[in-house]
Amino acid sequence: MVAFLLWLLLLVFCWPLALLALVLYPIVWLLTLPFRLVGITVGAVFALLGAMLMLPARVLRGRPAA
Repeated sequence: MVAFLLWLLLLVFCWPLALLALVLYPIVWLLTLPFRLVGITVGAVFALLGAMLMLPARVLRGRPAA
């Protein structure tokens, strides 16, 4: 909501820049999409490596006898 209000404010004060931002936003979003996908993939790989490293400790800890 804040971003929309800021865009409206920009539209009032400098409408050519606001229209340019409106046109360029989807293009920039598409250009940055591969970098975001790589970031998600790298985060998942690190989570998997962390889980694999912690697995022996989790197995050896066991469950307390009730």
